[in-house]
Amino acid sequence: MSSTYSTNLKIELQATGENAGTWGTITNTNLGTAIEQAIVGRADITFSGTTEPLTLTNTNAAQDARALYLNLGGSPGGAATLEVPAVQKNYIVKNGTGETVTIKVSGQTGVAIPDGKTVIVYNNGTDVVTAVDYIPSLSLGAALPVASGGTGITSLGTGVATALGNNVDSAGAFVVFDGALGTPLSGNLDNCTADGTNEVGFRNVPQSGSAKTTSYTLVTSDVGKFIEVGASGAIDIPDATFSAGDFVTIFNNTAGNITITCNISNAYIAGTDTNQSSVDLATRGICDVLFISGTVCVISGNVS
Repeated sequence: MSSTYSTNLKIELQATGENAGTWGTITNTNLGTAIEQAIVGRADITFSGTTEPLTLTNTNAAQDARALYLNLGGSPGGAATLEVPAVQKNYIVKNGTGETVTIKVSGQTGVAIPDGKTVIVYNNGTDVVTAVDYIPSLSLGAALPVASGGTGITSLGTGVATALGNNVDSAGAFVVFDGALGTPLSGNLDNCTADGTNEVGFRNVPQSGSAKTTSYTLVTSDVGKFIEVGASGAIDIPDATFSAGDFVTIFNNTAGNITITCNISNAYIAGTDTNQSSVDLATRGICDVLFISGTVCVISGNVS
């Protein structure tokens, strides 16, 4: 009866009573070549095309497909494939080809290895898969870069971690440092101090330029501001200029009425349904112009 070979590593299995006088040599080759190559061996694989096949045959001599560490080099000329035999085997693979290389069993999916990267994979006898997909704990020697899913920072800074841990409500809503605003459901400002440097928006209505003493056409930079009209001044509301929600206040700072000309397609005095071509703003009167669209506005205040 002649020798046979193991399924995965092709270790020579000698039959009882076989190889008289050479049994020790074959055993030493099994241990010192085949098994040692599978445990610690390295094979340099040089690509000359986009597909490089590795095979295992019935011999205990050194074979690249048996090595633990596969060092890929050469010039594939494009995305490449390293085909390995359909046997159970773990590999450490370093890709130095300048291209992405997929290690797989022929006809299967395998694992893609970017250029310059080293991976640990496992051939389960059907295909090559990622060998590690869970790490219970991990300590890195350097910050994980953003490109790899990290933050790129080495620490959170003083007090940041503590602040993030304070006063999170049951719904995981917005967190504030030391819970100074209470829970997000109450949101009171009892503990807040305004020092003049932290205002949000306007705390007054700004004036749009100086008093208008000639005919003045409203412009979009007037939105959210008030227009003062002085002696000989007048206001023109243009068409197709403003957007829905824009708002302008006009103040007549004269001793008589002033005219607001409505060149916009549709202008209404609030509470009426008559399209106005012009309105009068009373002396020392104030009116607000609310734009419903670029062609419709509503005027409220001391107007007629």
